[in-house]
Amino acid sequence: MAARGWRSLRVRLLLATILVVLIAVGVTALVVGRSTAGEFRRYVARGGEERYFRYAAHLNRVYGSTLNWDDVQPEVERLSQLSGQRVVVADAEGTVVGDSENKLIGKSVAARWSSPSAVLVVGRQRVGFLFVDPVAEPPAAEAAFLSGVRRSLLVGALIAGAAAVLITLFLSGRIVRPVEQLTEAAQRMEKGDLTVRVAVETDDEIGQLAHAFNSMAGGLEQQEQLRRNMVGDVAHELRTPLTNLRGYLEAARDGLLPTDAAFVDNLYEETMLLQRLVADLQDLAQAEAGQLALERRPAALDGIVEQAVSALRPQADLRAVTLGIELPPDLPLVSVDPERIGQVLRNLLSNAVAHTPPGGEITVLARAGEGEVTVSVRDTGEGIPPEHLPYVFDRFYRADKSRARQTGGAGLGLAIVKQLVVAHGGTISVASEPGQGSIFTFTLPT
Repeated sequence: MAARGWRSLRVRLLLATILVVLIAVGVTALVVGRSTAGEFRRYVARGGEERYFRYAAHLNRVYGSTLNWDDVQPEVERLSQLSGQRVVVADAEGTVVGDSENKLIGKSVAARWSSPSAVLVVGRQRVGFLFVDPVAEPPAAEAAFLSGVRRSLLVGALIAGAAAVLITLFLSGRIVRPVEQLTEAAQRMEKGDLTVRVAVETDDEIGQLAHAFNSMAGGLEQQEQLRRNMVGDVAHELRTPLTNLRGYLEAARDGLLPTDAAFVDNLYEETMLLQRLVADLQDLAQAEAGQLALERRPAALDGIVEQAVSALRPQADLRAVTLGIELPPDLPLVSVDPERIGQVLRNLLSNAVAHTPPGGEITVLARAGEGEVTVSVRDTGEGIPPEHLPYVFDRFYRADKSRARQTGGAGLGLAIVKQLVVAHGGTISVASEPGQGSIFTFTLPT
């Protein structure tokens, strides 16, 4: 658990920020410290040069008055008292002739004193050298100033680092918290909880990710519900004909029903119902998987419509429903599989006949558009309530489940219609008002 904590996004973000702050502040402190020290030393040097120039001018006058360094020691001691620094004077050969501490007189200048504070010149002739504090450390004031600068940089670095850590903790919480919520939600979804959702608190990339997750979860939940409904609906649809077959066969075995032609007809009807259900399920599965074979070719739509209307006319006549066709004479050829589009029209017409009362009318209409033909099946039936319209093309969906057997099969017809139209590259929609009828409209490419 501890190792996982060290690998967490929050810890890595915090450590990365601290590292960046340390590097940035360290480099800044180094550059600023060196630059400040250099500028300060140059400033001190410029001030010292002016002072050394005055010392040199005075010592030049001392030498010029006697043309020797016999009287220089008192002047060196006086300059040392005035400046608070050690003052050493050497002649042109590098022999010390004056030392404010009176320790080096008569000795040669040390090799490390190669850079004198000033050169003493009389009459354009070099007569000696001036050394101010040749072996001393930097003045206490200079050291204190540089120490104060370094201390200020260190304090500033600590404050900046602490502020960066606090800001990072705050920001990492705002960034990582939604990610942790998404992770927790994904883990719950992995365990089968498809109802989990995450709160969308921002409109940035994290918010968009949360929104996408919620949409995905909603889609999965809907698909899972549809899957459960489909399994239940298939079991229900298979149970009825199988129960009927079993009842007929048990009655015949027990001698309660004669095995005559009527008995065989009942068995045949229930078997055909099972076959139609299995065929519909197979067509729907192939269409949804994109594996439905289509034999597309240019075809005349009027012939397909007339054939479908002729197939449904006996059923419409039994219900005293009028079937009509309204097609313009100049319809272009459509690129379709005639058998599958005929199946679409037969399913729509069968659905319309089942929901249109006696005396009603059903009309097939078409009109040409740019690159497509729009086909409509309009009826004057009972209509579809608005709350059911979004679901009429779902598998096994029925607006009135109590009348399923009397008004329309297993609820697969419209689902198959939609998949067949989509497989042809078209679209399908429905408009309806209760008591005013319905109109199903789909498009086909020319």
